Amino acid sequence: MPEEKKPQTGADPDILNNKIVAALSYVWILFLLPLLLKRDSKFCQFHAKQGLILFVLSFITWFPVIGWLIGLAIIVVSVVGIIKALAGEWWKTPYLYDLSKKINL
Repeated sequence: MPEEKKPQTGADPDILNNKIVAALSYVWILFLLPLLLKRDSKFCQFHAKQGLILFVLSFITWFPVIGWLIGLAIIVVSVVGIIKALAGEWWKTPYLYDLSKKINL
């Protein structure tokens, strides 16, 4: 009988120590804090790279109508990202995660 994988009982110290900093990744230019200051944290880097993509997309909001709709979507994704980071989840932002994987800093 194969042995079943048991869920981890202890939480990852990287996530526990860096949840708040990772949540800053989704607050406009504050993505720079985890990106530059927490280079050794995979959790912070994961969220900071997605925050970088959202930051770049925020410049599209200067265009009327379509920019406002994209801006509204950015706000929603940012709020969800903050909630997921504070919960300690590795949330892959739809469509943006693939772009963030290509960033090597």
